[in-house]
Amino acid sequence: MLNIGNFKTQTCNGIGRRSFLQMSGAIPLGLGLSNYGYADEDTVSSLAARAKSVLFVFLWGAPSHLDTCDPKPDAPSEYRSPFGVIPTKTPGVHFTELVPRLAQRSDKYTLVRSHHTSAPGHPDAGTVALSGFEENPKPVKPNFGSIIAKHRGFNGKLPPFFSIANGVVMDGGRKIEAYGGGQLGAVYDPFMVGCSETSQTSLPALDLLDGINPLRINDRFELMKQLDGVPRALDKLSFQDWNRTFQQAYGLIADPRARQAFNLMEESEKTRANYGQSVFGQSALLARRLVEARVPYIQLNYSRHVEAITPGFEFGWDTHVYNFELLQDQHCPIFDRAFCALLDDLYDRGLMDETLLVCMGEFGRTPKINPRASRDHWPPCYFSIWAGAGLEPGRVIGESDKRGEHPITRPFSPLMVGTTIAELAGVDSQARAEMRVLEGGEVIHELL
Repeated sequence: MLNIGNFKTQTCNGIGRRSFLQMSGAIPLGLGLSNYGYADEDTVSSLAARAKSVLFVFLWGAPSHLDTCDPKPDAPSEYRSPFGVIPTKTPGVHFTELVPRLAQRSDKYTLVRSHHTSAPGHPDAGTVALSGFEENPKPVKPNFGSIIAKHRGFNGKLPPFFSIANGVVMDGGRKIEAYGGGQLGAVYDPFMVGCSETSQTSLPALDLLDGINPLRINDRFELMKQLDGVPRALDKLSFQDWNRTFQQAYGLIADPRARQAFNLMEESEKTRANYGQSVFGQSALLARRLVEARVPYIQLNYSRHVEAITPGFEFGWDTHVYNFELLQDQHCPIFDRAFCALLDDLYDRGLMDETLLVCMGEFGRTPKINPRASRDHWPPCYFSIWAGAGLEPGRVIGESDKRGEHPITRPFSPLMVGTTIAELAGVDSQARAEMRVLEGGEVIHELL
């Protein structure tokens, strides 16, 4: 027997329908408060946080800094990007012609050009990018979002940490180890949600509840009818995994306000078109809706997979071959359109003052063009974009050398990125010490 609140129920081998439904109704909005720790809205609002929501845009696969936001037009030909250079709204700052919308909005964000990291490959660099630490030694450190989820708790509507991709972010068959809670536990893993280019959302957690679409559940009676078949599915899962997954999924399908966040069809055709008819574009629109719902941490992934040209995969930024062709024809047009629509929307809707927007990959790409006329992995130098949460926009922080190989100003590590995000989200040094996270981390004071 297992105790859940005041109700006793059997394990997966024999859960009773009455106990099952009693348990479901006893969970406040069904989202595992005993696991997350309850924090009501008044408590959350009292936290010393400049950012009520953090939106981390992860350019998985690593875009080339020389072909986007840190061009070197005077470098030797074997380094120089073939794309033209255009001015931005920031005096003296230039981008390549591949990101014209981003260039015209440089007064809305701060650009950092002096990042470096310790990991040279996928997915180990992804773990460093999302946690600040390498995979080994174990245990794996938590994702930045998991840290904020634990600190904030659950405010009663939606899980505190979402990852937008069609599953766990991966490199081929291997996942990023720090995609979730790590040493804090699986309870702080992100709630996964996917999105198609046609504005259809999917919740992998609801695979457990076969045939249940959260947008079609109109009342509790209909929900109970559809739950009749759930116990049969439980035999396929461990009770612990089912308990956490079901509680979260139940909350989303039982609360109309929670379900509403995932219905992109509520947006006008013009708004959906502004973001672009792409997986990333519509995912960015979903991210904006989650920000409006005041989810504490949203990780918006450009793609689930790192691969740039492998058939059957979404296209990531890992452009070892066809770098220039892919950037010109696919990656940059999709990113430039969707990210700038997101940026505009956050400002136009008055969300930016209390939202921290961070955009970056896990490293840069080789300044020297490889024998395949492309660029490989380059951990020593890459860029990021920061906006909102009271940060002064229109600035450039940090500088790379004449070939874009190394920072010539103070380099910023992923651990510093995570520490700065945590600080702006109200997870101060004392809170970090109590959780034993981001040890040794330093805030990027130049941003503040």
